[in-house]
Amino acid sequence: MKDARLALALVVPAQPPLASVLGLVRLARLLRFDAVMVWDHFQDFVPRVLWSPRTTWIARLRRSPHPYYDFASLLGRLSAHAGRLRLGVGVTDPIRRHPVLLAQTALTLAHLTRRPPIIGIGAGEAENLEPYGFPFDRPVTRLEEALAILRACLDTPGTIRFAGRFYQITDGVFELTAPPRRRPEIWLGAHGPRMLELTGRFADGWYPNWIDSPERYAARLAQVRQAAERAGRDPTQIVPALQAPVLLAPTEHAARRLLHHPALRLTGLLRPADEWRELGLEHPLGEHFRGYLDFIPERVDPHALRAALRAVPPELVERSFLWGTPEQVLARIRDYREAGLRFLGLLPVSALASPQVAAWTVFTLWRLRRSLARELTER
Repeated sequence: MKDARLALALVVPAQPPLASVLGLVRLARLLRFDAVMVWDHFQDFVPRVLWSPRTTWIARLRRSPHPYYDFASLLGRLSAHAGRLRLGVGVTDPIRRHPVLLAQTALTLAHLTRRPPIIGIGAGEAENLEPYGFPFDRPVTRLEEALAILRACLDTPGTIRFAGRFYQITDGVFELTAPPRRRPEIWLGAHGPRMLELTGRFADGWYPNWIDSPERYAARLAQVRQAAERAGRDPTQIVPALQAPVLLAPTEHAARRLLHHPALRLTGLLRPADEWRELGLEHPLGEHFRGYLDFIPERVDPHALRAALRAVPPELVERSFLWGTPEQVLARIRDYREAGLRFLGLLPVSALASPQVAAWTVFTLWRLRRSLARELTER
C-alpha cells in the first residue's frame, strides 16, 4: 500500500464565485486535509426548478445550479493557494477531453503543484455529453482506448502511436514529463465489472462515487486487485479511494430531517431502476433508468419531477449519503477503513441547509479529522 493512513480530501464545487472556491481551499488547509478534489461538469444534477433561496441559501450566491468552471484552468489557479494539498479532478471523461489533452493537462499541473495531481476519469454521463452533441455510445470501450493512450503519454513519452476503434494516433510527438516525485496519477471512477477490470489494468487509484456499505466496497476492491494481478501489476499500489456526500447533524433525528431536503431527496431519484425494484417499486423515470448516468436535469418536466420526488422512498435517500451524528459518521468511516479505504473525498452536503448548519459542519469536519488522526497515532 502506498500509504497505510486514511487521507481526507475536501470535494469543492468548481462553481462561481471564485472567492468561495479559494475560501474552501484555504479551509481545507486549515482543517489539515490532504487534498482538494473538483468535478468536471457542464451542468449540475440539480434542475433549475429546485434551485431557489427557499430550498437552499446557496441560491443567493448563484442564480442557477449550472455554472461550472473549466477544471483544468481552475486547478491551475488553485495551485498558487494549495500549499501541500494534492489537487485533483474527480472525475472527467475522455469524450469531451481527448486523452492526449488530458495527459498534457495532468503534466502541466504537475509543474504547478507541490504534490502529484490526481486525474480522476470515468466513462462519462449523459448530462455532460448528449445535450452538447458528444457521442455517448460504447463509453467503456472508448475509455479503455483512452487509458492506453494516457498511460503511453505518462509512462513512455516520445512518439505516440495508437490504432483503435475511436482513437487513431499515427506519429504524435508527446515529450512533456513531470518533475521528480510529482508524476500525475490516474484514478478511475469505476463501479461495474468492466470498469473495475480497467482500474486494475491501468489505474493508480480507484475513486468510485459513494458505495453504501463497507462490505460492497470491500468486494469491489477485491475485484480491482484481482484484475491488477491478472495484468501483472502490484495490486497494493492502487489507492483505494471513495467520494462520499457527508451529511452531519447533532442528533440522528436532525440528520433524518435534513435528508428530506428537496435537493437531497433528488439523490434517491438518481438511484438506478434495479435498486427501486429491490424495494418492489417502479422507477418514475423508467425501468431501464441507470441513475445519474442517464439523468439530464432540464429535460425532465417540472411537474413530473416533483411527482417523482414525492415517490422517492426514504430508504434510497439514506443509502445515498454518509450521514448521521459525528459519532455515527466516524464509526462508519472506521468500517470503510477496515474494508481497505485509504482516501476519502468528503462532499459536505449538510452545508446546503443554512449558513449556520454550514458553519457547524465545518467545525465538525475539523473534529472528525482530529479524531481520525489521533486514532492512527495510537495504533
